[in-house]
Amino acid sequence: MMRLEEFLAEWHNTDDRILVHTSGSTGMPKPMWVEKRRMLNSARITCDFLALKPGNTALLCMPLDYIAGKMMVVRSIERGLRLTAVKPSNHPLSEFAGSDKSFDFVAMVPSQVYSSLGEPAEREILMRTRHLIIGGGAISSELQERLQTFPHAVWSTYGMTETLSHIALRRINGSKASEWYEPFHSVNVRLNEERCLVIDAPLVHEGELVTNDIAEFDEDGRRFRILGRKDNVICSGGIKIQIEEVEECLRPYMPWPYCVSKCRDEKFGETVVLLVSQADERTEIELLEVCRQVLTKYQMPKRLIKVREIPMTETRKIDRVRACEISSFKTVS
Repeated sequence: MMRLEEFLAEWHNTDDRILVHTSGSTGMPKPMWVEKRRMLNSARITCDFLALKPGNTALLCMPLDYIAGKMMVVRSIERGLRLTAVKPSNHPLSEFAGSDKSFDFVAMVPSQVYSSLGEPAEREILMRTRHLIIGGGAISSELQERLQTFPHAVWSTYGMTETLSHIALRRINGSKASEWYEPFHSVNVRLNEERCLVIDAPLVHEGELVTNDIAEFDEDGRRFRILGRKDNVICSGGIKIQIEEVEECLRPYMPWPYCVSKCRDEKFGETVVLLVSQADERTEIELLEVCRQVLTKYQMPKRLIKVREIPMTETRKIDRVRACEISSFKTVS
């Protein structure tokens, strides 16, 4: 894992580019060379949007091996923020528990927020955070509900390594909460013929970037929401099933870690597979009954596979490639 001193040395050397890697949630992590000037542009856009000022406090609690961690440091450099760095974990606020510590700006992944909410002392610090941005994975309706009473701004981010972190934000708490992402002023978005989002963000990326994210626009034709990924579609018997949609339907009823995947099928082409961890044999019938009640017949899993843990990437996203491998080679439960 990269240390802060190593990144700062790389940032201040004479090269005008830095090597970063994609998260690897839908394939092997890919190396990318990105320009420092574009990273500074991205940092400036975020700091301006959140009205961050020199001397404001920020917390680095994500790995510096990936763009999210690197950009927290670059934002601090660009805006003169006072940065505190802690070892990445699911409880990044634990060392401040019981203190009156507060931050103006914190970036976390959903699992870090979820874990911090479970500890009263950490939750208090989180509530004192002036701007909390959450990225790197889907925010469940349950987690969003638990953040509603927070007195300060909580944001969901949309972006990727190629866009040097986020290019759009949506408020998820308070009276300004919305299901629609608002692109930054310097960013334009459109849909291609496959309904995938196409991003034009010249300050952070050269040329248009065609994503695999299936999206739809609000009435204003600019704000958008993500429906799922093109490569997370299951084609079963001629019916297209969006993996994220099935996962969201199950979310309120699943007390165990789980994910939806797919496997090849001679008759239907592909079928839905449910991976679940920490469930005993007695609950299998209950799980299938829940599925029957909340899913359509096309979404209904044809296989239920118990696993020790749901496969995750280093950035705590579901590892879809590994999930498919498990779905294809595991014996039927």
